[in-house]
Amino acid sequence: MEPDALPPIVEPMLPLAVSLALGLLIGLERGWSTRAVEAGGRVAGVRTYGLIGLLGGVCGLISEKPALIFAGLSFAALTALLISAHIQAVRRTNEIGITSVVASLLTFAFGAATTLDYMIEAAAAAVVTALVLGSKRPMHRWVQALDEKELRAGIMLLVISVVVLPILPNRGFGPWQALNPFEIWWMVVLIAAISFIGYFAMRIAGPGKGAALTGLLAGLASSTALTLHFSRLGRSRPESRDALAVGVLLACGTMFPRMIVVTGILNRDLLPLVAPAGAAMALVTYGGAAALWLRLRRKAPPTTEGARLTNPLELKAAIFFGGLLALVMLAAEGLERGFGGAGVLALAAVSGVSDVDAITLTLSNRAQDAATMTISAIGIVLAGSVNSLVKAGMAFAVGGPGVGARAAIPLALAAAIGLAAVWLTVGGMSP
Repeated sequence: MEPDALPPIVEPMLPLAVSLALGLLIGLERGWSTRAVEAGGRVAGVRTYGLIGLLGGVCGLISEKPALIFAGLSFAALTALLISAHIQAVRRTNEIGITSVVASLLTFAFGAATTLDYMIEAAAAAVVTALVLGSKRPMHRWVQALDEKELRAGIMLLVISVVVLPILPNRGFGPWQALNPFEIWWMVVLIAAISFIGYFAMRIAGPGKGAALTGLLAGLASSTALTLHFSRLGRSRPESRDALAVGVLLACGTMFPRMIVVTGILNRDLLPLVAPAGAAMALVTYGGAAALWLRLRRKAPPTTEGARLTNPLELKAAIFFGGLLALVMLAAEGLERGFGGAGVLALAAVSGVSDVDAITLTLSNRAQDAATMTISAIGIVLAGSVNSLVKAGMAFAVGGPGVGARAAIPLALAAAIGLAAVWLTVGGMSP
């Protein structure tokens, strides 16, 4: 026997110990969640969950592969026992929830998996199960934050993505073979998911959490919508202009990390060229917000109405963005063929007036060699810079000097620094 080898009798003890530990973990959460229930009123307690996990481990250990008949029969017997106990509990309490029953069955399955060479997977699944079981209140709060229209739109987009995306042709169509249906829809789903994180976070946090939090969360969904809304509020609420400007800057600054993340997901090779400029732009914009926030540190920031954002998972919005993305991709190919890199940069500047996501997705997807990497990096940062300048103009036009002056200076400075940073990053090479 090798020195490091375990004795034959000790080798199966580790999976059994893990089976017991996973059962106790889930039992600890269930025991804490049902701590108000009188002793004997629960279907299972901490000890019972631990024993169920150990039972699963023993059944998996002594079952013969690949049939695992004994483990299957044991699972069926445990199911019948739990159902019987649950029926008795329902008669006493009139509570028909089956969460504990399902948790018990999962505990048995995790225990069996640990002795069937799936120890790491079982441990990870058990931890996630405990996390889900302990998240009842926040999950219920999240569900209540959604209305029927939002829920239906989200499910519809998920169905279309999960069902339709795999069967979309993954090849070029149209002029210059520039339109790939699979890639276009994948990028639509990516942007919709990122946007919905911010949108849903806004719904959970509520509109009365202050301008800073509102701006930070709304920046993931639509910094343009928040800029217009807060600038409009600034005209009627002079006392809140500092706080509103903070919200605008945080929303606009969030665009840059979002730009970096999208680029990194689609093209890791392009990320080193875009990230320094994006980080510099975010730093300047957030720095401006921090400077204004310091002026408010001795008084509570005024709460504000939430930005009126459009649900990014609405099917109509997703299809519109898909059409815009296809148009930008087609225009990028045509302009590059006709005018070279100058045409792509012109498109980036024009696209940045209204939207940064479409041009970021397009250029990240197109960048393959050194030349296209350089053009794409400059184009992405150029679009972000133009978009920042446009929002600065919006803040001035809608909110007047009160909000506009506070937000425009950091945004304009961020645009200039971003262009300088990307130029230095790509080595000063001209397109």
